[in-house]
Amino acid sequence: MEAVTFGVLGPVTAERAGDALALKGPRHRAVLARLILARRRVVPLDRLVRDLWEEPPPRAVGAVRTFVGDLRRALEPDRPPRAPARLLVTEGPGYALRAAPDDVDAWRFEAAVAEADRLPAAQAPDRLRAALAQWRGPAYAEFAGEEWTRGERSRLTELRLRAVERRAEILVDLGRAAEAVPDLDAHLTEHPWREEAWRLLALALYRTGRQADALAVLRRARDLLARHLGVDPGPGLRRLEARVLAQDPDLDPPGEPAEAAARLWARATEAYDRAVAAGSHARLESTVGLLRGLAVTGGGGLQAASRQRVAAIAAAEETGDAELTARVIGSYDVPANWTRSDDPVLARQVVAAAERTLAALPDGPAAAPARCRLLATVAVESRGVRSPRGPRAAAEAERLARGLDDPALLAFALNGAFMQSCTAAGTAPRRDAIGAELVELSARHGMVNHAVLGHLIRLQARSALADLAGADEHADAVDLIAARHERPLAGVFTAWYRALRLAVTGGPYDRAEAAFRSAAALLEGAGMPGLERGLLPLALLGLRLSRGRPADVDPRADWGPYRPWAEPFALLADGRRTDARTALRSLAEPPPDLLYEALCCAEAALALALGDRTALERTYERLLPAAGEIAGAGSGLLTFGPVDTWLARLRRALDG
Repeated sequence: MEAVTFGVLGPVTAERAGDALALKGPRHRAVLARLILARRRVVPLDRLVRDLWEEPPPRAVGAVRTFVGDLRRALEPDRPPRAPARLLVTEGPGYALRAAPDDVDAWRFEAAVAEADRLPAAQAPDRLRAALAQWRGPAYAEFAGEEWTRGERSRLTELRLRAVERRAEILVDLGRAAEAVPDLDAHLTEHPWREEAWRLLALALYRTGRQADALAVLRRARDLLARHLGVDPGPGLRRLEARVLAQDPDLDPPGEPAEAAARLWARATEAYDRAVAAGSHARLESTVGLLRGLAVTGGGGLQAASRQRVAAIAAAEETGDAELTARVIGSYDVPANWTRSDDPVLARQVVAAAERTLAALPDGPAAAPARCRLLATVAVESRGVRSPRGPRAAAEAERLARGLDDPALLAFALNGAFMQSCTAAGTAPRRDAIGAELVELSARHGMVNHAVLGHLIRLQARSALADLAGADEHADAVDLIAARHERPLAGVFTAWYRALRLAVTGGPYDRAEAAFRSAAALLEGAGMPGLERGLLPLALLGLRLSRGRPADVDPRADWGPYRPWAEPFALLADGRRTDARTALRSLAEPPPDLLYEALCCAEAALALALGDRTALERTYERLLPAAGEIAGAGSGLLTFGPVDTWLARLRRALDG
């Protein structure tokens, strides 16, 4: 049976597999809260009585025993009669709740805050944000007036406030001051007496170039403290105000290494401009090398690189030199992990240019490396498009690469093979083999970007194959490489994986939903619209369906490319069964990407709800090759639950 999880960071709750347990009346909840507060220690019966009543009634002891008995039936409904309780136990003079350390939100929160202090600074803000997301309201909310909660509520609240401020402090120290400002603003609205928060907000504003706003914040803090508390600001605020007024250079963002790098870059580009003639072929090839480096920085860098890449290709084609054009197109071997294009129009332009260049290249072994790179480009840029050309190009690129002694070329070709590996369900083993080869190849030849790609591919494949321990190892490897080599986009994928893991392992529904929403926030501004659009609504739909909950589709949400699978649910909820059936029957086969099985399951849910035999048969046949896998988990991002569960439901409906 699933473990019971408890929540005290807000109203007191008890849940199993995301479903709330009935705890009866307020005194039952008070007994549970009091036992959670004791942290697995025994609470004597007479202490429970004193805490529950100011003036205990004559039968208070018997009432507490009744409350405990009711709680045990709720917490362990399958416990045989007269069998000893395992969770809420009787011990000595009283009772103890033997919850596991990870089963109480307050305990998880404390552990996460402590863990954040041990992490590298770049990883700590995300860990603290996830920890803070567990709060649903004031601790032990409905027992705020009880004496027995006072000390613990104060302790947890202070820990929460310090976590907010610690996260802001780390962001400011990392040079990410702009990210800290909104949370500090909200924090101070609720807790205006926190001098450290005022100091951090003023410093963050100053470091984002908002000196006047920083001074206004410091003066607002001074006025507030004087008017309401009758005190002057502490020394920290006073010193900061003086340093802001003096424009102290030590307040500038930490950046000596960055400034040195910037000076080096400026000198190098000046030398390049002097040495390399404008309009030369060397400039075109160098530009692509620059764009390749820009693409892995994430956000605007990725988008800018994509746009400028097309301009570089057009300039190369204008020269009429097919070999130069092949080098310009093929040298953009930036590893691609997501099997849907961020810009389909741009991708089609790149594919068309690659095909033209392939036709113009001379025959013979000397052109084999260029031909291989062009074919790999076609395979990568044709991702998510159902056409025989992509798989053929991938296979030919891989064949050529294996005949050439060039590890970078083989890595590029394997990337193309991965992108064309989702033409049907059940292909996770093939992708796992590609990822394993990329990891090994990258380790031997020091290819950092393809090492990240290989581990991410294996993370996805092991997730699909229900090997979460293996997936964990690859997620940890990605985080380590990303931190060491400044690959910020990689952390987006591992954050989504950890939300997926929570959903797959039966974590509480609210926690899983919060984890998905937290991961989705990381996509904002990451420069990956092909990944971002529609992903969160689809992930939440998968979470609901995998937990046996209603689809509850919001048609107003940005479903992006997944809207055709969402609209029939909305029509069904509105009672428009005929329209929903028409929409279901018009659904195309899902694109050949990492969400193929997930969308098949969404269609299966609709077919089951509508009793549509044609849709039942086609989704059964499509899902059957993935038997034994976790639906959608091959994306490394979301889940619709075990494929076998869907197959069994479809089979019963067809046989019935």
